Amino acid sequence: MQILIPATAYGTTFYLDDTEGRTQFYKSFFTNLGVTYGLKYSIDKKRPNGGSHSFPSGHTSAAFQGAAFIHKRYGWKYSIPAYIGAAFVGYSRVESDNHYTEDVLAGAAIGTISSFYFTTPYKGVTIAPVADRGYYGLALNAEF
Repeated sequence: MQILIPATAYGTTFYLDDTEGRTQFYKSFFTNLGVTYGLKYSIDKKRPNGGSHSFPSGHTSAAFQGAAFIHKRYGWKYSIPAYIGAAFVGYSRVESDNHYTEDVLAGAAIGTISSFYFTTPYKGVTIAPVADRGYYGLALNAEF
């Protein structure tokens, strides 16, 4: 899943002949990679299993980078399976004693933020869930 989710996001840019999206994917992917591994090697937190470089989870950051790219570029309904898979990656990293929960949460945040920062909606249209002060609904955004 760590590789499948971002590979699917990247492959979609070819399937849709989305060169702008591909450039955005590169930016988010390499930013995510740089931030994640920069933190891993500068912090060098011990893993629950005794290994090194626990914080943040690279598996989780990669999976969430791909899921968030799909979400931001192509819409939330296409990203639901990717987010479920990414959450499973994070869960499995904690359950296998490779990471602490905070490592996984940080990886998910880094992956998501890197995609949301560099990615714009495909053809300028997005639909997203909205929740604020007791209001729940959907927001439709379009660029002209």
